[in-house]
Amino acid sequence: MNTRTSPLVRTGQYAALLGYLAFLAFPFLWLISTAFKPARELGSLHPTWIPEHPTLDNFRQAFDEQPLLRAGANSLTAALCAAALAVVVATPLAYVLARRRSRLSTAATGWVVVSQAFPLVLLIIPLFLILKSLHLINTLTGLVMVYTVWALPFALWMLVGYVRAVPVELEEAAAVDGAGWLRTLVSVTAPLLAPGIVATALFAFITAWNELFFALVLLKSPEKQTLPVVLTHFIGAEGAADLGPLAAAAFLATLPSLVIFAVIQRRITGSMLAGAVKS
Repeated sequence: MNTRTSPLVRTGQYAALLGYLAFLAFPFLWLISTAFKPARELGSLHPTWIPEHPTLDNFRQAFDEQPLLRAGANSLTAALCAAALAVVVATPLAYVLARRRSRLSTAATGWVVVSQAFPLVLLIIPLFLILKSLHLINTLTGLVMVYTVWALPFALWMLVGYVRAVPVELEEAAAVDGAGWLRTLVSVTAPLLAPGIVATALFAFITAWNELFFALVLLKSPEKQTLPVVLTHFIGAEGAADLGPLAAAAFLATLPSLVIFAVIQRRITGSMLAGAVKS
């Protein structure tokens, strides 16, 4: 049986891929274009891709109108802490689920997957009441706790696959040498899980960095608000957006995620495929 793809099918595949890439790239390219356009061009009836008179006024206005640096620092703190805590908690749990296979571990893994289908609106009320009882409303600590819990199912799902990819014979050899399970996890398994841990931490970081709903509900003080919440301040009460500064601020808010993916995209892709196949 001939399994070679015909030139016509291959051309169609490449055309579909290019169309999909164009579909994904269009909003970001238009965002960049808008960020550098002066007010006169933003109100033009015949918009252009490339600004005719590019300007940095939108960026200056964005920093003048809103505390972007402070909000960015809050987002960075919350995202880094949530990613670190999610990985620290998920790694030993993933090890137990992967190595101690039973009906309970199977049910726990299934619950991890199902929990991702819960809508945010369904969770916000109990989360708000719990944080209120702990006096953590309007605090970055409470927001970090929410982000950590929200990232845990995804982190567990990924790390379970990575743990199963580690040969159990290595752990058995460590046990023969007298190492306990904790020593084995730290000295043998964890180093082999490094690519998966990095990928999981990055996705947890980016999820927390871009999150709006929890931060909008839980944070009320302006000095504690995160960057996505501050971006909503560029939209007026009547729904009219200050388009130029909003595009400039949104472009700056997107840069950290782009830089991270650009630097270690190969590791992320390889870790995702390994985890998906092994799980």
